[in-house]
Amino acid sequence: MTLPAGVSRRSVLAVAAAGAAAPVVASGAAEAHPAGPKTYDLTVLGTSDTHGNVFNWDYYRDLEYDDSAHNDVGVAKLAALVNQIRAERRGKATLVLDAGDTIQGTPLATYYAKQEPITSTGERHPMARAMNVLHYDAVTLGNHEFNYGLPLLHLWIRQLGFPALAANAVDAKSGKPAFTPYVIKKVCLGPGAPTLRVGILGLTNPGVAIWDKANVEGKLVFQDMISTAAKWVPIMRARGADLVLISAHGGDSGTSSYGPELPNENPCALIAEQVPGIDAILFGHAHREVPERFVANQQTGAQVLLSEPSKWGQRLTRMDFTLVRERGRWSITSKKAAALNTNTVTEDPKVLAAVRSQHNKTVAYVNQVVAQSTEELSAAESRYKDTAILDYINKVQIDTVTAALAGTEHAALPVLAITAPFSRTAVFPKGDVKIKDVAGLYIYDNTLEAVVLTGAEVRTYLEFSARYFVTLPVGATPDPATINDPAIPDYNYDVFSGLDYDIDISQPIGSRITRLELAGAPVAADARFVVAVNNYRRSGGGNFPGIVKEQVYNAQQEIRQLLIDWAQAKGAINPADFAVSNWRLVRAGVPVF
Repeated sequence: MTLPAGVSRRSVLAVAAAGAAAPVVASGAAEAHPAGPKTYDLTVLGTSDTHGNVFNWDYYRDLEYDDSAHNDVGVAKLAALVNQIRAERRGKATLVLDAGDTIQGTPLATYYAKQEPITSTGERHPMARAMNVLHYDAVTLGNHEFNYGLPLLHLWIRQLGFPALAANAVDAKSGKPAFTPYVIKKVCLGPGAPTLRVGILGLTNPGVAIWDKANVEGKLVFQDMISTAAKWVPIMRARGADLVLISAHGGDSGTSSYGPELPNENPCALIAEQVPGIDAILFGHAHREVPERFVANQQTGAQVLLSEPSKWGQRLTRMDFTLVRERGRWSITSKKAAALNTNTVTEDPKVLAAVRSQHNKTVAYVNQVVAQSTEELSAAESRYKDTAILDYINKVQIDTVTAALAGTEHAALPVLAITAPFSRTAVFPKGDVKIKDVAGLYIYDNTLEAVVLTGAEVRTYLEFSARYFVTLPVGATPDPATINDPAIPDYNYDVFSGLDYDIDISQPIGSRITRLELAGAPVAADARFVVAVNNYRRSGGGNFPGIVKEQVYNAQQEIRQLLIDWAQAKGAINPADFAVSNWRLVRAGVPVF
């Protein structure tokens, strides 16, 4: 395995998880002392939110990945671009970092977490195989790293040939770092060049405490990213870091998808603004392409460089630093960043070879037929029309919870279900429906839970969900492409089954549920319902009101697998078994579409 030029295999300093003694920086090239000021350069390459993508492959369509912008995806594409830059910079230092969300997001990742989990087979995780070929210098843990529990996460970390960082994840009992907080790389910038010590601090997302509460509660505490940076940056400087980079799994918007009870979800611009001593931040989580952004630090006035490389391996961040060394100290004279498109290169054959057998096994798995569909069912209009394919999800959820509650104190309550239009492209074809079709409809590894809501709470919940739509006065021409607020993702809009309702988008937000009925009668405020909901939403994801409460059902069953099991048991997917038109988008009582 070839290392980046100028970077020693022994040049990593990792702070122990216990956060113990000051580190000793491993020795590298002898420091030179040029006669006069001379410029040197360092390139830092960054990836983020690769989400289990190795091959440039769409497992849901069983085809090479493509979208309307002709983006490519995968670590194999990233590796080809990284290797191209390393070759161009031979003899100069190039570091490669990742800002998290690595081991969840594709059927490939799911297969080795659920069908043949690495914790029981001893298999090396495909993302460890791929990333070790690319040879990263460090990866930050994203929130989705915690989806499959701590044992799988810790095993994946042990399989990596480089450090995994998360300074703000601390042990709930000891208060000490649960993972490596930072590393310092001792880097030679060229033949005879002075040594540069690069500190890399990793910050994960505090939202893990909500989104994966079942996996981390009582075990880990996720501290504020800003205060954590303020704690560790001076320590890194004191321990010899000449240049400080942060690799953070959080966006730069300054807002959160959850309430104020947890630290900020997307604080990277605030970190740059409030914490002195940071030179640059590679960030992720928001799946945005931010090629280059500068934020002035309030205390020092220094311009902090920020960059986010989109998602899934579609982009590679490139940060370039020009440095000088005078009077024994390094200073940066210029810095810049750009986003490089991975569709300009062919996939790296070494990465493909490392993961090919696992990829092939996953492709075979997702092409297994689960049932026959009597007609084509599409999710294309599910955001603004009641569609049978979302009714299918809710039917399975209602049936599962109803059966589980039989004979209990809640058995007599009406059971409702909630789901979101996760995919605009999901289709059950007429005829063979395969695992890949179900996975393409329900793309997350959520589990099913249920809680009790009152009629008033259901109405409040629906009002909150209805904020997804723009206000469209009577007479204005509706357009499906612009009917929703682009600031609210599709997964934060929910559709109910089990009662009837209208959403009047000519009305202001908060006053849009103009009809809410059960069996033709208005729903009373004190009525009680069991509501089937996924674990992400029930634990606070999306900050929906009233849903974070004690469960009356939680068998830790994955919803995607329940959908597969239901179809296999029936042998057929027939809308006559589940399709019910129970909600409408209206204006003054008139359907919008």
